[in-house]
Amino acid sequence: MKEYALIVAGGKGTRIKSKTPKQFLELEGLPVLMHTILAFYRYSESIQIILVLPADDFATWESLCAQYGFYKPVVLQQGGDTRFQSVKNGLEKIEGDGLVAIHDGVRPLVHEDIIGASFRLAAVHQSAVAAVRLKESIRITDQDTTKAMDRSRFRLIQTPQTFQVGMIRRAYAQKEDDTLTDDASVAERAGHSISLFEGSYENIKITTPEDLVVAAALLKSRKDGYKKDKS
Repeated sequence: MKEYALIVAGGKGTRIKSKTPKQFLELEGLPVLMHTILAFYRYSESIQIILVLPADDFATWESLCAQYGFYKPVVLQQGGDTRFQSVKNGLEKIEGDGLVAIHDGVRPLVHEDIIGASFRLAAVHQSAVAAVRLKESIRITDQDTTKAMDRSRFRLIQTPQTFQVGMIRRAYAQKEDDTLTDDASVAERAGHSISLFEGSYENIKITTPEDLVVAAALLKSRKDGYKKDKS
């Protein structure tokens, strides 16, 4: 099947306390978003990437590509006011059927093995959503009371969230509401079962200044590992 990656990058950098949108912040020599795109090209040079950005960020992206000599092919699409609308717009750029991995632009540490697993599983189950087990104890709160919960029953959801194109496109035809927080919830609301697979704790979403520090350390560690493998 034809494979697509729909990368959504509409953040504004509010929680990271930066005037520069977080997807454009430099991380180990490249903007965060470029690391994300390169991860998908490491998985496959034939993948088609659709990059969804706010219209006001198109010029910034083109300027950064020239500055860093980054010329990997992507199809640009204008985002919407919400993530739901941005993904829906991105899906319009896909002609025909296939599989699409929908991914946060600020998850630059996704590994090609995770991407590959998502496509293989989605080809069988129509959906494949990366998730990891909780490490900490959790409690549910109800006003003034709390209750311990069995953490083994819960998962932290990541991206990529990969789907058969026709299925997720039809799911996004439904009416948007605030409870549809990711692509899996959109597909589930449309009546589809969601298949989870094991993600990675390294596949962090850059949201706060601390996340940038952690991401830089992980990227440096990977680069050092690649050097050792080649030596």
